[in-house]
Amino acid sequence: MKIYFQHFGLSPVKRKIKKLFLRALETTGIEFKGFSVNLRLVDAPEIQALNNNFRQIDKPTDVLSFPNFNFVKGQGVSPKEISENISIDDNLAPLGDIAICKAIANAQAKEFGHSYKREVCFLALHGFLHLLGY
Repeated sequence: MKIYFQHFGLSPVKRKIKKLFLRALETTGIEFKGFSVNLRLVDAPEIQALNNNFRQIDKPTDVLSFPNFNFVKGQGVSPKEISENISIDDNLAPLGDIAICKAIANAQAKEFGHSYKREVCFLALHGFLHLLGY
Protein backbone atom coordinates (compact mmCIF):
# COMPACT_ATOMS: atom_id res chain seq x y z
CA MET A 1 0.00 0.00 0.00
CA LYS A 2 1.21 3.45 -0.89
CA ILE A 3 -0.34 6.61 0.51
CA TYR A 4 0.20 9.79 -1.45
CA PHE A 5 0.00 12.63 1.06
CA GLN A 6 -0.77 16.10 -0.27
CA HIS A 7 -0.22 19.19 1.86
CA PHE A 8 0.95 17.19 4.90
CA GLY A 9 4.55 18.42 4.86
CA LEU A 10 6.98 16.32 6.92
CA SER A 11 4.37 15.69 9.58
CA PRO A 12 4.79 12.64 11.86
CA VAL A 13 1.04 12.12 11.44
CA LYS A 14 1.81 10.35 8.14
CA ARG A 15 3.43 7.37 9.93
CA LYS A 16 0.46 7.09 12.28
CA ILE A 17 -2.03 7.16 9.41
CA LYS A 18 -0.17 4.41 7.56
CA LYS A 19 -0.24 2.23 10.70
CA LEU A 20 -3.95 2.89 11.12
CA PHE A 21 -4.68 1.95 7.51
CA LEU A 22 -2.69 -1.30 7.82
CA ARG A 23 -4.50 -2.16 11.04
CA ALA A 24 -7.84 -1.47 9.36
CA LEU A 25 -6.92 -3.90 6.58
CA GLU A 26 -6.01 -6.56 9.15
CA THR A 27 -9.24 -6.01 11.07
CA THR A 28 -11.46 -6.11 7.98
CA GLY A 29 -9.69 -9.18 6.60
CA ILE A 30 -8.90 -7.52 3.28
CA GLU A 31 -5.68 -9.16 2.15
CA PHE A 32 -4.97 -7.26 -1.05
CA LYS A 33 -2.48 -4.48 -0.33
CA GLY A 34 -1.35 -3.62 -3.87
CA PHE A 35 -3.11 -0.29 -3.98
CA SER A 36 -2.57 3.41 -3.50
CA VAL A 37 -4.63 6.06 -1.72
CA ASN A 38 -4.52 9.82 -2.28
CA LEU A 39 -4.92 11.71 0.99
CA ARG A 40 -5.18 15.49 0.81
CA LEU A 41 -5.55 18.25 3.39
CA VAL A 42 -7.74 21.02 1.96
CA ASP A 43 -9.18 24.35 3.07
CA ALA A 44 -12.87 24.99 3.77
CA PRO A 45 -13.74 26.53 0.36
CA GLU A 46 -12.20 23.56 -1.48
CA ILE A 47 -14.03 20.91 0.55
CA GLN A 48 -17.26 22.90 0.24
CA ALA A 49 -16.87 22.93 -3.55
CA LEU A 50 -16.20 19.16 -3.56
CA ASN A 51 -19.16 18.52 -1.27
CA ASN A 52 -21.43 20.63 -3.48
CA ASN A 53 -20.17 19.11 -6.72
CA PHE A 54 -20.34 15.45 -5.67
CA ARG A 55 -23.04 15.39 -2.99
CA GLN A 56 -25.09 18.52 -3.84
CA ILE A 57 -24.56 19.80 -0.27
CA ASP A 58 -23.32 23.39 -0.42
CA LYS A 59 -21.44 23.55 2.88
CA PRO A 60 -18.05 22.45 4.13
CA THR A 61 -17.62 19.07 5.80
CA ASP A 62 -14.81 17.38 7.69
CA VAL A 63 -13.93 14.50 5.35
CA LEU A 64 -14.95 13.19 1.93
CA SER A 65 -14.08 9.87 0.31
CA PHE A 66 -14.07 9.10 -3.38
CA PRO A 67 -13.73 5.32 -3.95
CA ASN A 68 -12.51 3.93 -7.26
CA PHE A 69 -13.87 0.44 -6.54
CA ASN A 70 -17.23 -0.78 -5.37
CA PHE A 71 -16.28 -2.67 -2.21
CA VAL A 72 -19.23 -4.23 -0.45
CA LYS A 73 -18.93 -4.68 3.30
CA GLY A 74 -17.56 -8.14 3.99
CA GLN A 75 -16.63 -8.75 0.36
CA GLY A 76 -13.72 -7.83 -1.81
CA VAL A 77 -13.41 -6.62 -5.35
CA SER A 78 -12.80 -9.01 -8.21
CA PRO A 79 -9.14 -9.47 -9.16
CA LYS A 80 -10.13 -8.69 -12.76
CA GLU A 81 -11.53 -5.28 -11.77
CA ILE A 82 -8.38 -4.52 -9.81
CA SER A 83 -6.00 -5.68 -12.55
CA GLU A 84 -7.81 -3.56 -15.14
CA ASN A 85 -7.19 -0.46 -13.05
CA ILE A 86 -3.52 -0.82 -12.09
CA SER A 87 -1.63 2.41 -12.63
CA ILE A 88 1.32 2.33 -15.01
CA ASP A 89 3.01 4.97 -12.82
CA ASP A 90 3.38 2.89 -9.65
CA ASN A 91 1.99 -0.57 -10.57
CA LEU A 92 -0.69 -0.16 -7.89
CA ALA A 93 -4.48 -0.07 -8.07
CA PRO A 94 -5.74 3.40 -7.02
CA LEU A 95 -8.21 2.64 -4.21
CA GLY A 96 -9.52 6.20 -4.10
CA ASP A 97 -9.13 9.70 -2.74
CA ILE A 98 -9.74 11.22 0.69
CA ALA A 99 -10.03 14.96 1.36
CA ILE A 100 -9.81 16.31 4.93
CA CYS A 101 -10.65 19.90 5.80
CA LYS A 102 -7.89 21.40 7.96
CA ALA A 103 -10.10 24.10 9.52
CA ILE A 104 -12.89 21.71 10.48
CA ALA A 105 -10.42 19.13 11.80
CA ASN A 106 -8.84 21.84 13.96
CA ALA A 107 -12.23 23.04 15.26
CA GLN A 108 -13.37 19.49 16.02
CA ALA A 109 -10.12 18.74 17.85
CA LYS A 110 -10.74 21.73 20.11
CA GLU A 111 -14.41 20.82 20.56
CA PHE A 112 -13.62 17.23 21.55
CA GLY A 113 -10.58 18.16 23.64
CA HIS A 114 -7.91 16.26 21.79
CA SER A 115 -5.06 17.08 19.43
CA TYR A 116 -5.27 18.15 15.81
CA LYS A 117 -3.06 15.15 14.96
CA ARG A 118 -5.54 12.74 16.56
CA GLU A 119 -8.46 14.34 14.72
CA VAL A 120 -6.72 14.16 11.34
CA CYS A 121 -5.87 10.48 12.00
CA PHE A 122 -9.49 9.77 12.97
CA LEU A 123 -10.83 11.48 9.85
CA ALA A 124 -8.29 9.73 7.61
CA LEU A 125 -9.28 6.34 9.03
CA HIS A 126 -12.98 7.22 8.65
CA GLY A 127 -12.40 8.09 5.00
CA PHE A 128 -10.30 4.97 4.41
CA LEU A 129 -13.03 2.72 5.79
CA HIS A 130 -15.47 4.32 3.33
CA LEU A 131 -13.05 3.46 0.50
CA LEU A 132 -13.23 -0.15 1.72
CA GLY A 133 -17.04 -0.17 1.58
CA TYR A 134 -17.85 0.53 5.23
